[in-house]
Amino acid sequence: MAQVTVTIDGKAYRMACEEGQEEHLTGLAQNFDQYVGHLKSQFGEIGDLRVTVMAAIMIMDELSEAHRAKAALEAELEGHRRHREGLATTAERNDEAVASVLTELASQVRAISAKLNDTPETS
Repeated sequence: MAQVTVTIDGKAYRMACEEGQEEHLTGLAQNFDQYVGHLKSQFGEIGDLRVTVMAAIMIMDELSEAHRAKAALEAELEGHRRHREGLATTAERNDEAVASVLTELASQVRAISAKLNDTPETS
């Protein structure tokens, strides 16, 4: 396990993380520190625990909104997939209909050609 020291609200915290995740954990701590700093600049010194809880609630609110947006995008994507599948089915049916018409036309052209070849020439 790797160890990282992060600073939040001017206080150092030593934390353990998976090897290779040190930079990620440091970045997360810096982002959290920005929330804490923002709240302290708005409300002043209201107590470390209270600021931490408020910052956590703000983050959870953003996470909740991100989950809602993700669900909406997934639903929209699924709608597009269903629409695309419907279009593919329609295109397949259309291709089959065109092939059938072309087959029938080819048959009629052969029949006309055969009649023309059987007609005696008059000069």
